[in-house]
Amino acid sequence: MDRVNETRIALVTGANKGIGRAIAQGLAAIGFTVAVGARDEARREKAVEQLRAEGADVFGVALDVTSDDSVAAAAASIGKRAGRLDVLVNNAGISGRTDAGTQDPTTLDLDVLRTVLETNVFGVVRVTNAMLPLLGRADSPRIVNMSSNMGSLALRTGPVMAAYAPSKSMLNSLTVQYARRLADTKIIVNAACPGYVATDFTGFAGSRTPEQGAAIALRLATLPDDGPRGGFFDDEGAIAW
Repeated sequence: MDRVNETRIALVTGANKGIGRAIAQGLAAIGFTVAVGARDEARREKAVEQLRAEGADVFGVALDVTSDDSVAAAAASIGKRAGRLDVLVNNAGISGRTDAGTQDPTTLDLDVLRTVLETNVFGVVRVTNAMLPLLGRADSPRIVNMSSNMGSLALRTGPVMAAYAPSKSMLNSLTVQYARRLADTKIIVNAACPGYVATDFTGFAGSRTPEQGAAIALRLATLPDDGPRGGFFDDEGAIAW
C-alpha cells in the first residue's frame, strides 16, 4: 500500500481491451498505478496479466458501470487500496444494436436507446459520482470522458445511429455540467474523441490504432492545473460541438 500511495492512481473503465487497454498501458508508462476496470472477470484478469508482462503497474477492479452495487464496491476497493484517485477515465461504452433499423430514428428501438444510455450516460454519472470523494483527495485530479465526434451537433459525422450518437451528445453536455459544478475545485473534467480506431467496437475498420486513440485521453489526464475545463478535444484541438 505504501508503494501505491507514492504513485498517482488512475481508474480506466472498460480497460480490458481496445482503447481502454491502450489508455491503461499509456498511463502506466508515465508512472501511474492503474486500476483496470472491467465487468468480465476472465477478460479483466487476462488484461491485467498481459499489462503486467509489459511492465505496467496495474491491478484489476470488478466494475459493471450499469450496476450501483458494482460501482460502489469498486470505489470502496480503490479507496481501501490507495486512499484516493488521481485520474478517472470513463471509457466504457457500447454502440448498441444496429440491425433491422433499430438505430434509424424513424424506426428507433427504444429498448436499444435505453441500453445505450444506461452504459454511455448513466454509467458515467454513476461511476463519476462514486469516485468524486476519492478524486477530491488527490492533488491534481482529472476526469476524462471518452466521447465521439459523432455526438457533435455541428459535425454530424459517421453513420446515422440514433441511439449511439445522441448518447455522446448527452455525455458532452454532462461534461460541461460537471465542469461548471466543479469549477471552484481542483477536479478538471473534459471530454475526448479518440477518432476512428480499429477495435472490435468498429469491426476493426478504423484507420487509427488504439494507441493513437488513447493519446488524447493521456493528454487530458495529465493537464496542468490551469488547463481547460469542460472542453471537447481530439488530437488537433477543440472540437465543434
